[in-house]
Amino acid sequence: LHVLPRWLPEEDLNIELLQKCSRMIQIQQELTERAVEMLALPEDTPCYILDLGCGSGLSGEFLTDQDHVWVGMDISSHMLDVALEREVEGDLLLSDMGQGMCFRPGTFDGVISISAIQWLCNADKKTHNPPKRLYKFFSTLYACMARGARAVLQLYPENSNQLELITTQAMRAGFSGGVVVDFPNSTRAKKFFLVLFAGGTMTKLPKALGTGAEDRAHQAHFTDIRERGKGKNRKPVKKSRDWIMEKKERRRRQGKEVRPDSKYTGRKRSAKF
Repeated sequence: LHVLPRWLPEEDLNIELLQKCSRMIQIQQELTERAVEMLALPEDTPCYILDLGCGSGLSGEFLTDQDHVWVGMDISSHMLDVALEREVEGDLLLSDMGQGMCFRPGTFDGVISISAIQWLCNADKKTHNPPKRLYKFFSTLYACMARGARAVLQLYPENSNQLELITTQAMRAGFSGGVVVDFPNSTRAKKFFLVLFAGGTMTKLPKALGTGAEDRAHQAHFTDIRERGKGKNRKPVKKSRDWIMEKKERRRRQGKEVRPDSKYTGRKRSAKF
């Protein structure tokens, strides 16, 4: 446990610069794809997903592309403002995870989190008690998940003691599961995923990547650019007319106000007025 340093105020972060970092975006997309894969959601079935520490909604965009409905939760109003500017399709909630979840019991079919859970180990206020905040988080998270649902929480633990603290509080709250470490023999590519099961039948943990020669093909696919599907399942090109029509139809199904379609929908405007 340690106190969060005060030398980097949130207001001084250059949010726009962070969003333009292509490498960071690529890593975020890869981690999200891996987390959703380990959720083992039913194929061709839209699910209701909670994204903890959603930031600017990069993970949510992947969930939208997979036809899932999602809710994003973050403690940073600045990052949520960026998500609103980017017009992400998920609902956004400004909240501190350490104060617990505020959702109805059994709401979510799955939960993901990318690089956020380890911050609950910080005591950046005198009133913060990391073990109590972690237990509050996990116990209320367990309650708002459907029985048998999974939570896949990617994290960067500072040390083994911090990882043990997090897993202990999760198991104390009622979860089963464990830690999956992808590429455990690599210093730079190693990634930690806390995979939790909310009740139901206990299943085996997902197999880690990069643990043997048989994983090399999977590893190459995971670290490379994600390929689009072929044939009838192929996704339309982003910003194309088909992509826009699909997006509008999803918004209509969600009960949101959408402008009526016309012959000008999706048509590119000329450079001159």
